[in-house]
Amino acid sequence: MTIQKTISPVDGRVLVERELAGDSHIDSSLTRAVEAQRAWRAAPLADRIAILNRFVDAMEAQAGQIGEELSWQMGRPVRYAPMEIRRGFAERARYMIAAAPEALAEIAISPKPGFTRFIRREPLGVVLTISPWNYPYLTTVNSVVPALLAGNSVILKMAAQTPLCAERMALALSQAGLPEGVFQFLHIDHDAVARLIADPRIGFVVFTGSVQGGHAIQAAAAARFIGTGLELGGKDPAYVRPDADMAHAVENLVDGAMFNSGQSCCGIERIYVHRSVYDEFVQRAGDLTRTYVLDDPLLPAATLGPMVRTAAAEFVRAQIAEAVSQGAVAHIDPAGFAKDAPGTPYLAPQILTSVHHGMRVMTEETFGPLAPIMPVASDDEAIALMNDSVYGLTAAIWTADEEAAIRIGERIETGTWFMNRCDYLDPALAWTGVKDSGRGCALSTLGFDQFTRPKSFHLRTVTA
Repeated sequence: MTIQKTISPVDGRVLVERELAGDSHIDSSLTRAVEAQRAWRAAPLADRIAILNRFVDAMEAQAGQIGEELSWQMGRPVRYAPMEIRRGFAERARYMIAAAPEALAEIAISPKPGFTRFIRREPLGVVLTISPWNYPYLTTVNSVVPALLAGNSVILKMAAQTPLCAERMALALSQAGLPEGVFQFLHIDHDAVARLIADPRIGFVVFTGSVQGGHAIQAAAAARFIGTGLELGGKDPAYVRPDADMAHAVENLVDGAMFNSGQSCCGIERIYVHRSVYDEFVQRAGDLTRTYVLDDPLLPAATLGPMVRTAAAEFVRAQIAEAVSQGAVAHIDPAGFAKDAPGTPYLAPQILTSVHHGMRVMTEETFGPLAPIMPVASDDEAIALMNDSVYGLTAAIWTADEEAAIRIGERIETGTWFMNRCDYLDPALAWTGVKDSGRGCALSTLGFDQFTRPKSFHLRTVTA
C-alpha cells in the first residue's frame, strides 16, 4: 500500500493522506466507466444539461469551504480562493452548458433528391483528464463539463497537491444526480497514469501541466490511435505602447504577473514597454508591487500567499539571483515583506529591469511572482521579442488603437491575443496554444470537437 501525502505550503504540515489506487482498483474503475458511458450517451442532451446545471449550483453553494480547502492545499489567499468557483469555474461551465445544443447538433447537408444525409457528433467513450494544482477547478472544468455534455464518461486524475478538489467535484456531481460511474477520480502515480493511457478503454486524454509532462503523456498515447489535448504553459509577454492608459496598464500587468504568486500558465512573465513611457511604467509598477501583503493565506489581509512548495520558491530565487549576477536590477527589497525567507515557500514579489534575452528569466518559464521589464523602441522590436520564445499560449498589448492591436496581433505567435487585459479565459473563445504551449482546443463551441468524432449517415431511398 502506497500513501500519497499532501504537504500544505501554509505551515508545512501533512494536510491530506490518500492511498494510491492499485491495478485492480483502476481496472474496476475503467469497467464502471465503460458500462456507465453506454447508458449516459443515450440520455437526452436536455437531461445531461439539467444535471450539469445542478452540479454548478452545488459547487457554487460550497464555494467558501472549497476556497478555504484550496488555500490550505496550494497557498492562494483565502480572499481570492472562492472566486475560482464563483467566477471562472461557474462562468466557463455555464457557457459550455448553454452552448451544448448548438455545438453538439447534427450537421445538416444540403438536400439531394433520393438521399438523407447528415453528420452526427458521437462521444469518444472514456475521457481521462489529468489536472494541475495551480488552478485545479478552472483547468478541470474546461474538459469535464464538455466531455460529459457530449456523452462521455470521465476519469479524473488530480494533482497530488490538490486531491480534495477531485473529491469535491465527485460529491457535487453525485448530488446533482449524475449516474454512478459516469465520473470517477483516481489517486495514482505517474507510472499508473502511463498504464491507464495505454488501456484500450481510454478514448481521449486531456493534460494540463509542464512541457516535460506533455511529452510523457504524448509518448504514452503514441502506441494507440487516440487524441490528446495538451495545455503546457507559457512565457507570456505583454507590450505597452506609448498611447496606453498607464494606470490601467500597470494595475493589470502587475496583477497578471503576481496573482496566485505568479503560478499561472497564462500569467504575465515578461513585459516590453516603449521607451517613451518606460521609466514611468517601471516606477508605477514598483510602487504598486510594494503594496502587496505576503502572509499566511488564511489571513484576510494577505494578497500573496506562499508558493506551492519550497522547491518552487527556491527555483524563482535562483532565477532572480542569476539574472542579477548577469546585470539585472532588482527594484523590490524583500526585507519589506516580513514573511519572505529563504528555505520557505514564502517569496516576496520582484520587479527586474536591465534584462535581456540572454537571461533565463526572459526565456524560461518562471511560474512565480516576478515581472521582468524591458524597453523597446518600436512595434517591430516588440513583435520580434515577443515571438522569441518556445512558447505561445497568450500575449497582450496595451494601447488605445484597436486597429494597431489587430495589425500587431496578426504577427504574434500565440493562441490568444489580448488588448488591454491579460490572464483571463473568455469561455466564448477558443483556448489553445502554439509551439511548446501545447495542442488542442478547449472552451467555445469548438471545445466540444475534441470530445466527439463525426459519423456520417448516407441514406438512399430506393423506389420500385
